[in-house]
Amino acid sequence: MTGVDFIATNELMNFFPTYSKVVDLLLKQRDADGCAWSGQLSSSALGTALAVTALEGGNESDQKIAKSGAQWLVDKINSDGGWGDTPESPSNISTSLIVRACISRHRGCMGAGKALTDSGAWILYITGGLSLSAIASTLRSVYGEDKTFAVPILMYLAICSDDESEWSQVPALPFMLALLPGWCYRLFKMDVVSYALPALIAVGLCRHIRVASVQKKTALGKLFASQFLKKLELLQPEHGGFLDATPLTAFVVLALKNCGYADHPVVERGSAFLRSSVRRGGCWPIDSNLRIWLTSLSARALAEHLTEIPTEAGRVAEWLISKQQFDIHPFTRAQPGGWAWTDLPGGVPDADDTAAALIALFYLKEFTQIAPLTKTVRLGLSWLMNLQNSNGGMPTFCKGWGKLPFDKSCCDITAHSIEAFTTWMDYIKTCDYVVFDDGFMNHLQSSTLKMVAYLEGEQDREGAWMPLWFGHQQTPEKLNKVIGTARVIKGLHALQESSFNDDSSVKARITSIVDKGESFLLHQQNKDNGWSAGSDSTVEESALVITALFHGGEESRNAARKGGVWLEDMISNNEIKAVPIGLYFSVLWYDEKLYPLIWSLEALSQLKDIE
Repeated sequence: MTGVDFIATNELMNFFPTYSKVVDLLLKQRDADGCAWSGQLSSSALGTALAVTALEGGNESDQKIAKSGAQWLVDKINSDGGWGDTPESPSNISTSLIVRACISRHRGCMGAGKALTDSGAWILYITGGLSLSAIASTLRSVYGEDKTFAVPILMYLAICSDDESEWSQVPALPFMLALLPGWCYRLFKMDVVSYALPALIAVGLCRHIRVASVQKKTALGKLFASQFLKKLELLQPEHGGFLDATPLTAFVVLALKNCGYADHPVVERGSAFLRSSVRRGGCWPIDSNLRIWLTSLSARALAEHLTEIPTEAGRVAEWLISKQQFDIHPFTRAQPGGWAWTDLPGGVPDADDTAAALIALFYLKEFTQIAPLTKTVRLGLSWLMNLQNSNGGMPTFCKGWGKLPFDKSCCDITAHSIEAFTTWMDYIKTCDYVVFDDGFMNHLQSSTLKMVAYLEGEQDREGAWMPLWFGHQQTPEKLNKVIGTARVIKGLHALQESSFNDDSSVKARITSIVDKGESFLLHQQNKDNGWSAGSDSTVEESALVITALFHGGEESRNAARKGGVWLEDMISNNEIKAVPIGLYFSVLWYDEKLYPLIWSLEALSQLKDIE
């Protein structure tokens, strides 16, 4: 009996009941309508501080909300005197700067004095000074050329300062470019990312007006203020929340309130969004929810179980189909056919969520009408192909921007797109619907080969890939090669198992890079048989690696099975608490309570059938 056989016949006997337990837990997390999963994002100290300040000076209700939020911030200070993005996060300089400035405006909160003293000492240790010039220097070392978040932080600190001269430390933004047609933006290689257009306009205008005031000069940009404000109105969703994000919306509200436009409708709608999204206890999440993303991932993980409940599966499928976007998006000029992370008005179509929706619909295809579904799928696949960069990789939102990390091609989303393509490819070959003609299939195959070449070039010497939207707070550079490599290997395994290409040289290239990636993951397995880019194994990372390795060779499958024993033990002991591995815009950390359940279920669905 081999080691693999021993594990399979002895230690894995409890996988099926554990699998059933996770199925039940995940089904219970559905929204009241039964069609989707909204999950719960962690509360955000940074988002809370910005929202509190944005609502200050309002009516009695707003002031009560602000006071409650400020107290929540005081209560969440870390032992070192700083704040992290989530209550479970270590202190970071950006969040600590913003939270301390917010609390300085609410000194009446219980414990505020000590929090200000402790945080001042921590920030002084990190920056070497509390002046805005010292802070600006530190932020440059953190964000480099990317001004997306650094400039709004400095604007916020200048707003909270009593020294008007501090505005000179806030760098200018090229906000005048917002008057140009959207297709022009990428030509200028701007130092803010594509999704931050509202901040570019509002923060850039505010800084321009305030600096001109300090210098007693005419703010020429103010001559075009009506056009900028009109642009913001066009970008703002009907409920007021830009990207459904607390920080971005609060930055816009604060910027306009502090440069003479406090009564503008954009401010009124943005403030209304902040009021409506406050949580019990006075805190805010980083974003409203990841409903489309979580529903796609949940449907895929539950695919086998959903065959037993076809009516409910059909409702989920129809819900996902209905969330495909059919308008050109005002933020990114994205064409029709993609999906966003949320079904709320602030969502923007992106490659990762589009790939996830397409994969989920493949597993749900028997529960909905095939003819309309094939049109949905063709449009979604075409949307992804048209987003692909010239280097073969897939960006998140916009093709061709390429200067800053969150607009560049990225490995994890590229692999997810490969998985979406190959998941549908074999089915399309047997499909009689004319929407999938030879030209479409040739484009699909060509696009996939370009993505493979991109991933081949991005694999590092260890055999690993770096993800964009996930990280690890315990690693020196906050990176997470474990998740990045697991996501890429999973996508490439899907390609290997399809009838995509008979070219032996292509197959050999894919096998080579997959073997290197699996070897990296095998060497990252911890002594407890779980995985993590940091020191302690996590459910999320371990489940993703198990799913990736399960389709590999014997050594990889054996490691996956050992990992499965660790995972089963964690679930049995109810130790499935979410950890902050998610990265939001501008490197803000979050955790999502459904990630451990979804990814564990996907891993266990493979392991439970081992005999």
